[in-house]
This record gives sequence, C-alpha cells and structure tokens, in this order.
Amino acid sequence: AKPAARRIPRTQLLCYTFGFAGEACKMVVLNVPSTLGADKVIGRVNLKECFRSADIITSSDPDFRVLGDGSVHTARDVVLSGERRSFTVWLSDSKTQAQREIPVLLEHQRKVLKKRRTKETALRRAKRRWAPIPCSMQENSLGPFPLFLQQVQSDAAQNYTIFYSISGRGVDQEPLNLFFIERDTGNLYCTRPVDREEYDVFDLIAYASTTDGYSADLPLPLPIKVEDENDNYPVFTEAIYSFEVPEGSRLGTTVGVICATDRDEPDTMHTRLKYSIMEQTPRSPGLFSVHPNTGVITTVSHYMDREVVDKYTLVVKVQDMDGQFFGLTSTSTCMITVKDSNDNAPTFRQNAYEASVEENAYNVEILRIPIEDKDLINSANWRANFTILKGNENGRFKITTDPATNEGVLCVVKPLNYEEHRQVILEIGVNNEVPFTRDMATGVLTMNRALVTVLVKDQDEGPECSPPAQYIQIKENSAVGSKINGYKAYDPETRNSNGLRYKKLQDPKEWVSIDEISGLLTVSKVLDREAMSPKNDAYNITVMAIDQEGRSCTGTLAVNIEDVNDNAPEILQDYLVICKPKMGYTDISAVDLDEPIHGPPFQFNLANPSPEVNRIWTLKQVNDTAARLSYRKNAVVQEYAIPVTVIDRAGQSATKVLRVNLCDCVHPSQCVASSRSAGIALGKWAILAILLGIALLFSVLLTLVCGVVTARKGKKFPEDLAQQNLIISNTEAPGDDRVCSANGFTTQTANNSSPGFCGTLGSGIRNGGQETIEMMKGHQTLDSCRGAGHHHTLDSCRGGHMDTDNCRYTYSEWHNFTQPRLGEKLHVCNQNEDQIPSQDYVLTYSYEGRGSPAGSVGCCSEKQEEEGLDFLNNLEPKFFTLAETCTKR
Repeated sequence: AKPAARRIPRTQLLCYTFGFAGEACKMVVLNVPSTLGADKVIGRVNLKECFRSADIITSSDPDFRVLGDGSVHTARDVVLSGERRSFTVWLSDSKTQAQREIPVLLEHQRKVLKKRRTKETALRRAKRRWAPIPCSMQENSLGPFPLFLQQVQSDAAQNYTIFYSISGRGVDQEPLNLFFIERDTGNLYCTRPVDREEYDVFDLIAYASTTDGYSADLPLPLPIKVEDENDNYPVFTEAIYSFEVPEGSRLGTTVGVICATDRDEPDTMHTRLKYSIMEQTPRSPGLFSVHPNTGVITTVSHYMDREVVDKYTLVVKVQDMDGQFFGLTSTSTCMITVKDSNDNAPTFRQNAYEASVEENAYNVEILRIPIEDKDLINSANWRANFTILKGNENGRFKITTDPATNEGVLCVVKPLNYEEHRQVILEIGVNNEVPFTRDMATGVLTMNRALVTVLVKDQDEGPECSPPAQYIQIKENSAVGSKINGYKAYDPETRNSNGLRYKKLQDPKEWVSIDEISGLLTVSKVLDREAMSPKNDAYNITVMAIDQEGRSCTGTLAVNIEDVNDNAPEILQDYLVICKPKMGYTDISAVDLDEPIHGPPFQFNLANPSPEVNRIWTLKQVNDTAARLSYRKNAVVQEYAIPVTVIDRAGQSATKVLRVNLCDCVHPSQCVASSRSAGIALGKWAILAILLGIALLFSVLLTLVCGVVTARKGKKFPEDLAQQNLIISNTEAPGDDRVCSANGFTTQTANNSSPGFCGTLGSGIRNGGQETIEMMKGHQTLDSCRGAGHHHTLDSCRGGHMDTDNCRYTYSEWHNFTQPRLGEKLHVCNQNEDQIPSQDYVLTYSYEGRGSPAGSVGCCSEKQEEEGLDFLNNLEPKFFTLAETCTKR
C-alpha cells in the first residue's frame, strides 16, 4: 500500500521555496511611488555585506535588475497595484558554488477605496499579499504529483470571498493542464515532471475575483522557473576526427581542435566542459595533449617519425561539471596521420661501382645504380635526382632517373677512345626532388656520393684524321715542283702514320699534287693568291688517308697562300673630262690587288710629261689611294694625254696615260657625248658621204652669193624657189627654242623680240654694236660679224654645247675658202651706186610676227624685185624644220 501523502504546512513550504538555493540575508525595504518609470534607480542593496565573493547577480522579478554596485533599476514601466511588492536578489559564487539571496520589499502609501460589504467602519492597515512570489520547480521532479508549488492569496480575501484562477502556457496553452490552482485556497500545483531543455520557464498569470465576478486585484504575473538538472551528456560534434601533422614538427604544433556541446543550462556547472585524452595508440611515446577548456590538440614531443609510425589514434573524453568525478562524460576518436617530410636522404647501396663500354660506342646504357630512401614512395621526398659531379668534363656521359625503380641509369652519349682513355672514373651524387630538411635548417647542401669506374674496351679501328683540318703556309708564286708538308693521319693503335696511303680528293685549281706514300704536296702550277675568291680565305684541299685493310678517313688541308708583292697599283680612271672654268681639278684613284702590307699608301707622279703638260698640269696627293690633277687658268681647251706613275709602299709601280678632255662646258656629260661621236672610226663610204655633204654646202653658198649679185643687177627670184632657199629660221611652230649667237650668248626664239635673237638671213642681232648673220650646218656655225669699223669676218662658233676641236679641224679649209669671198660680196652689196657705204642694206630688225605687212625693206629691194621676194613674208613650216635641223640646240 502506498504511504499517505504528508501535507506540508504553508509556512514550511515558503521557507523551502526561499531557502533551497542558499541562505537568506537581511531584507531590504525600499519606499517607492506607485508608478515607476523604465530604467529608474529605486534604491540600493548592500551586496558586500551579504556575500562579498558573489560574481553572479540575478533578480527574481523581471521588472527589476540589480547591477554590480547594488543599485536597483526598473527594467520597464511598473505600476504597483498594492501597497507592497517584493522580489529576491540571488547571489552566486561560480568557484565555490555557494549562493545567497537578499529579499527586497517595495512599499508605498495610497488611498483605500471603499469596499462593498464592509464589516468594519474603520480601515485597518494589513500586510500586502497579492504580489508575485519567486517560484521554481525542479526539472524531472519525482513527485508526488500533483506537486504543490506555492499559494497565491489576495488581500481582498480578508473582506470578500475570493476565487482564484490562472492562465498561460502549461494551463490553457501547450503543454496543457501542466499546472492548476485551487479555486478557493489559491494553492498552485504541478501535475507531471517537466524537461527544462524543452521548457525553461512558465509565465503564468493569476486572477483574484469575487463571487459576483468583480476583480479584487489586477492580474498577477506568476513566473515559474524550471531548475536545471544535469540530465544531458555532453556530445562531440563529430564521431571521428581526422587530422594531419608533418613528421618532425616542432613542440607545440597545433594538430586540430575537438568540440562538444551540452543541452543543459548554459553558464552553469552542468555545461562547463573539460577535455582530456584517455588513450593513444600506439601507446608510447605520448606525443599529443589537449587543452582542457578549448579542445586544441598539440604536439608535446619532437619525436614524430613517419617511418616508425605513420598514424596515431586518440580516444578523447569530454566531461561536464567542470571535469568533476560526478560529471557526465562522452568520448570520441581522433585519427592523426603523420605527413611525410624529406627527413631521410637517399643513399647508395655501395660506395663504388664498375662498368665497361666498347670504344666508339655511344647512346648505350652501361650501368644502373640503385638507392635506398625511407621516405614515402612515389613522393617528391622519395624520387631521386642523380648528378655527375666529376669525370664528365667532356660531356661523354649522362645519368637519368628511372621513375619506376628510382634507379640511376648511366649512359654514354659520345664515343670514347681507348687510345686516349682506357678508363674513366666518375663521381655520382644523389638527392631528392625537394630539399632535405636538415639542409633547409642549416642552409648547407649535403649529398650522398659514389664512384663509378668505366672501363673502355679496345677495338681495331681505321686511320684517324685528327684534327680534321690541318693548316700549312705556301708563298705565292712558289716554283713549280716545290715540296710542301701535306696532311698527316695516324693509326690509333700504333699512334703513327706507317702503312697509310694518301689520296687527293679535291683541289679546286689543281695547284698541287700529293705523294701517295708520304702525303707530301708538290706545287704543279704557279700559285696566284689574287686568283682566289675571296682572296683572304684559305685554299682548301681534301685528302683521304687509307690503311692496309682499306679503312679510311678524310681530312682538310687548309693552305694559307702568303702574299708576294707581284701586283703593281693600278689607276682606275682612263678618260677624264674637266669642264672649264667650272671645274678646277679632277681626282684620280688607284687600287692594289696585293695584301695591304704591299699596298697603300700610294705615291702619284707625272711620268716624264711633255713640256706642255708639265707647264699646264699639276698632281697633288689627296690621301693614301688618291691624287688631285689640276690645270692652270691659261690652259687651252682641248684633249691632253697625261702620263701618271703610281707606286705602292713596297716600291712596285705602274704608269698609265690618262686622256683628259679640258672642255668648255657646264657638265662633263656634254663633252663625253661629243668625244664618243668624234672617236668613231670612219670607213671609206662614210668619208665619201662627208665629202659629198661638203660639196653640197659649197653649192648652196655659191647659190646665195649669185642670188645677191643677181638681185643687185635687177634680176628677180623665180617663184618656184620660195621653198628652196636656205633661209635660217629658229621657229617651226609656237614654242620655246634656243639657238646660239656668234658672240656666245644664248638667244631667244623667233617669237621673242628681245635682243640676242638669231634670225633668218637678212636679220641681225644688235648686241654691243655688232650685227650677226648666222648660218649653221650640223654642229658648225658660219658667222658674219660687222663691228663698229665695218670689218667683216667669218669665224667658227664658240658658243653653245659643241665640240670646238671638231669645228676647227673639220671645216678649216671651208672657212679659208668662203671667208674672203663672202666678205667681198657683202662689201659690194653694202655700197650704193656711187660707191658710198650704205647703212641700210644689211640691217637688224626684230621679228614682227608671222604675216607682217611690212614685207622686205632695204636698199637692195627695188620695186621690180618685190614680187620675187614675196615668199619671205609667207614662209611655210617646212622652212622652220630646216632651220631647226641646221641649228644646234
């Protein structure tokens, strides 16, 4: 049978409610108004007097809060419905877990309202009881249920019949029917256990009303706090933690962090967790530790070698209640992998190795060198790098790493010669792809080394042409039959040339022959260095050496032909043109085909010149290879033959006759053209044609003279001769034509009326008191000049671009014949009937344009002759063509 439930007296229950957490200090009474504003100071409590070491201060009434200095503040606007209101200040020491509480009573005075059914006429002061009383209940309480929590009473119950009721979560809200209150007594009960992690506080509201429904008091907030019980185990965030740490890590290196959570009330002993390592596998040595509060795992030893242990397993524990023995615990597993570091250098299995190879073999593997390395296989800490430290100065060997076996593969990449090296000693070093950890710490490179002896095996070889190119020197112009050392090959076994035969494969100019037995060269032709191209290169002869077994090798004999001063310097110019007076000199230069030691500087001299040349011409050195040829101002315009001697520095000399054309010209090209035409050799038919032309010209002149005489006697020109007379004109069509006057000045065309015009027959040029009649044939001009003293001559033309020499020598006889006759005829024509000189027979006039109405005017123009000379006023274009042909532009 269940024992009868013992009812606890109300006063004893109140004491239990207040005293469950600790001892109560002296009550503090504060006088306050009925209405309090938010965040107002209403008084102060002496915390030091009650509990000096308290570090946690809380208030049972959410409307009030207490600061560390003991001042009491309102958390919100508060209206005191009764004369008194009380709450409790809880003090706790987190280290000792001791607790104290200070009761606080708020009092105020207010007018007493008239109540119905009063039994006494006089008011009596009574204790205020309608106020929130701090109330709490234990989580997961064992009962008995219903469990009495506290009694709620209204002061109005002294005068009225009061009924009590409650509402809120746990009553009419989920969880339903957890709390109820006795209607008449105001006793508050809980019907079943409560989980704080689900509901930590219940904010109930209590009501006090009369039988007729009158509210005796304002609704009373009634919070019920669920006191936490350590009923939840701490839980790790992961079931298995995985961490990595490099081997050889320093002391205190962080490995990882573990973390756990607890559902119990925060900031209490129930959620104050401590971490620890329960077990390490393998057990020894202990390499790790965990911080009890943060859960950080660190290393506590330098001895962590992956090659010994590469993985560790830790069993870690977490315990609440600050790690006290009665706290709840949980465990988890940490898997720690030790990462590889290059803390093991590669080593050779032995200190010396030996290999062999056939001479002349190459690109062959001769040795594999294994190594040992304890680091992680196929990692950069394990893979080896081999290096040939000594013995490979000629680059004949190469060593690589086999990626599959990590062995060093030694190969020969260039042929070896047994006669030169019968064995080669190599020093091989090895390290890893990443630096060794000790090298990183010290900065000094360490490398494991081994010696490899390579034995070279002998083979029967053919002759060896070494070096491939051999050099000899021969003087230019050496006598035919001279003996010269030739190419020398040798037998690699005997190191001599015995038994070898020689053959010439290539000799570009066939200058030498080769002796088959001795290899000596014999000069078969005169060697000319200047015949080589380029001259300064060696003359290469290809030679083959053959042994008795028919094996051969080929070499090159580079012959350096030593220069001899066998070439005199040579003047580059043959024909020179100097325009006088525009050009005062011309430069000549020379070259020498010999070496510079036999060449410049050159000396230039006039070589036995004639008195005329020596008087007119001078030669002056300009630089090492050139000289300047100058003439005197009184030099006659003609072509000169000037002999010039040039001497090189070694005394070799040569003389050359230069043709120098001293020409009256503007540009040398004008005289060069005339010189070329004059220099052409004439045949017999060409000479005949020239003679016929001269005869024709004489006929024309005689015709003109006879025409003048006939005109004097009154004879008329026949009309059909209008287009047959040779009348000089310089205009065939409108344009700008220039001809030469007898005084050497350039004249204008017939369309220009300015002075200096060479007109047709019967017209003249007035320039400085002279009048000119000009007749031209080819490049020659006949002038009839009349000066102030009426003296008339025919002279050769000196103006324009013509060759004066040709003019002088070609037509000298013609001038001697025509000059006296034309002068006599003109003198007769220039007199009137009384033998008095007439000034208007031959007059100058300006061209008035085509179709001039003036006609022909003069003393010799008689009336009966006008009709015969009308053709002069209507000259056809053919006349201008003829005039242009006879005039040199």
